[in-house]
Amino acid sequence: MKKRILRIIAAAVVFVIAAMIKPILEAIVPMVPQGYAEGISVGLFVISYFIAGGDVAARALKNIKHGSVLDENFLMTVATLGAFLIGEYPEGVAVMLFYQVGEMFQEYAVDRSRKSIAELMDIRPDYANVKRNGEFVRVEPREVSVGDIILVKAGEKVPLDGRVIEGSTLLDTSALTGESAPREATEGDEVQSGCINLSGAITVEVTKEFGESTVSRILDLVENAGSKKSRSEQFITRFARYYTPVVVAVAAFLATVPPLVIRGADFGDWVYRALSFLVVSCPCALVISIPLSFFTGIGAASREGILVKGGNYLEALAKTEVVVFDKTGTLTRGTFRVKGIYPVGIGEEKLLELAAHAESLSNHPISVSIKEAYGKEIDNGRISRMEEIPGHGISAEIDALKVLAGNKKLMNKMNIPFHDVETEGTIVHIAVNGDYAGYIVIADEIKPDSEKAMKQLAAAGIKNTVMLTGDNRKEAEKVAGDLGIGKVFAELLPWDKVEKVEELLAQKSAKGKLAFVGDGINDAPVLARADIGIAMGGLGSDAAIEAADIVIMTDEPSKIATAIRISKNTLATARFNSVFAIGIKVSVLVLSALGISTMWAAIFADVGVTVITVLNSIRGTLFSSRQT
Repeated sequence: MKKRILRIIAAAVVFVIAAMIKPILEAIVPMVPQGYAEGISVGLFVISYFIAGGDVAARALKNIKHGSVLDENFLMTVATLGAFLIGEYPEGVAVMLFYQVGEMFQEYAVDRSRKSIAELMDIRPDYANVKRNGEFVRVEPREVSVGDIILVKAGEKVPLDGRVIEGSTLLDTSALTGESAPREATEGDEVQSGCINLSGAITVEVTKEFGESTVSRILDLVENAGSKKSRSEQFITRFARYYTPVVVAVAAFLATVPPLVIRGADFGDWVYRALSFLVVSCPCALVISIPLSFFTGIGAASREGILVKGGNYLEALAKTEVVVFDKTGTLTRGTFRVKGIYPVGIGEEKLLELAAHAESLSNHPISVSIKEAYGKEIDNGRISRMEEIPGHGISAEIDALKVLAGNKKLMNKMNIPFHDVETEGTIVHIAVNGDYAGYIVIADEIKPDSEKAMKQLAAAGIKNTVMLTGDNRKEAEKVAGDLGIGKVFAELLPWDKVEKVEELLAQKSAKGKLAFVGDGINDAPVLARADIGIAMGGLGSDAAIEAADIVIMTDEPSKIATAIRISKNTLATARFNSVFAIGIKVSVLVLSALGISTMWAAIFADVGVTVITVLNSIRGTLFSSRQT
């Protein structure tokens, strides 16, 4: 960018000197030989031309050698050299100079969007503790090789995929699987990058290089987003392919045929018209501004924590009619909280105290939620015996009292009459010395952002919202009711979700799109089947990232409405650029053919329109970002 700016300034300075040198020399040196001042002026114009457009001419020659003749570099070179041949030196230099200004604005817009994406992608693990010469040293994850030994301490993110060779811990895998329950990792278990180590330190043998990790794959997806063009971009590519040869043929016709068939026609005048026609006809404004609109749209989404894999998905998002949500980890936190305590023949505080002590050694999310609700230090001296009953619950002796805490299967197993209630959430039944003491209701919490998301989607014109979940119907209906979701389907297996999405796809209009929002491996089939798959989660599972078209990096459902707004604004910007560029070009092309317009009008119709459409692309991006 700095080099380009310096070249533009240098070319502009020489251009101004070239334009002013002739009258100055003739005024201050009256005895100067005839044509000497003009020769100096022409020489300076040539120097200015090569400073401004030498690279364009070089690219044109290179492309001709490779068989790609009719591109914008060829048009610019032919038109400007032609202007020199007919003595229109200022116009020839001006075309190249303003063309470089347009390229500079384009480069600025692209760099700005790349920086936005780079900032979003700064989510990779910062370091890895790798074993070197018997000691663990901190290095960048990309410096670690397969087979190296790394140490992951409590609270650190697992930097690379590997296998545990020493130690055991609990891993927070919610970013990868969408499951809130921590996963135990012991010797021999595989661990994935992106998991957070919750407890003990583990030593891991690396099985995949950093380049194959989840974070790197996201980076790769972003870098290749431009390869998946929108329909608008594909149209412009096809348009330019046929448009350029046609205008070159028309320009050649204007330069040669009229002077031969029209009596008194001036050959130089018709060559000038043809050159103006060539300058105007360059499709830079369209070829640059339309893809740039989508690229800057992807950049704007990145600044909001939204990863869009290609312009085609950004374009499709603007046509969304139906948004289908998974529940756990998408609309809800995926973490449990105590929602109610219902004692029977015992105080509420006492019931919670006994339950917390019974669950004291468990790291299951339900146990953690009970201990958090208790909020006091557990006195392990009061617990004399504890036994976990797999699939049922826990048996413990607390203050010489035999306490049972678990599901209804535990109560039935111990032949204890209990209150078999139906309510949203998970129920933990408590019994003391064989007598039923009550139950505690634990439920997932709705994300604070979810209600905002539904309001913003309604404002964005999305009237049809649906929730699909594997949870029980009461819990699902409660969440859907609280959020104002139109339809809810509960107790579904992954393949049931696919069937429901198939039904919803059949119900939407032909041009409308269905977006599915989910997280984790179990949602991958639905993410792949939907028109637009949107994955929630900072990293998501490998399967979800592969299947999804858009990834919400911030875990905020409201970002979906933001993405739709950016998508609609991007399309509006691209349409305006198309209509504006084609309208101006057609008008000036006709005027050039009739000999009414000048080369300067041609310069505006080419470079001026390019600069305006590029600036409009940047403006559109800034506007959509501010609206968010």
